[in-house]
Amino acid sequence: MEMKLSGDVRAPKERLEGDFVPAILYGRNVDNVSLKIKRADLERLTKEAGESNLIDLSYGNEKVKVLIKEVQRHPVSALLQHVDFFQVNMKEKINTEIPLEFVGESKAVREFSGSLIRNVNALEIECLPQDLTDHIDVDISVLDTFEDEIKISDIKIPAAWELLSDPDVIVASVIPPRVEEVVAQEPEAEPETAEAKKEDKDEKKEA
Repeated sequence: MEMKLSGDVRAPKERLEGDFVPAILYGRNVDNVSLKIKRADLERLTKEAGESNLIDLSYGNEKVKVLIKEVQRHPVSALLQHVDFFQVNMKEKINTEIPLEFVGESKAVREFSGSLIRNVNALEIECLPQDLTDHIDVDISVLDTFEDEIKISDIKIPAAWELLSDPDVIVASVIPPRVEEVVAQEPEAEPETAEAKKEDKDEKKEA
């Protein structure tokens, strides 16, 4: 998927209007560049690109390949406040995380009312920038019973990737439905009536 974004160089201490978001561009052996980018363009791109899609970033007379490295949002309004872009060298391998997407249907969930447990949301890998993908599928249809599990080592990855995550980590499994214990309560004793108390006293006197 080809993704493009354009921005402008931001002057030192330049105050930005609400339509623009400050950003920083950095990378290995390159100078940092302060940028300003239209908020609407950034909002759209951050949703589509994630952190594993290459972006063609243009500013001034420059055009570079970048990855989104960090997105800062306001804790209350969730508005974008700042974005970090990492400029990649297409000839150098990079370390990044590839999101997992769970596909298919588990028999243990469908027929036995189990709950799917996802323990891992992304794989850490190393590869050349052109070998990146936006996600990798995990087929949960192999989870037929509560004993079945999917480990990182079970996920098929491209030959161009070097897996950095622990292959023995469990990615997904299904647990049985919770059974609520019903505790039998003893019936409460009925309060003793005044007449019953009197009869008890008479019986004791006769004895």
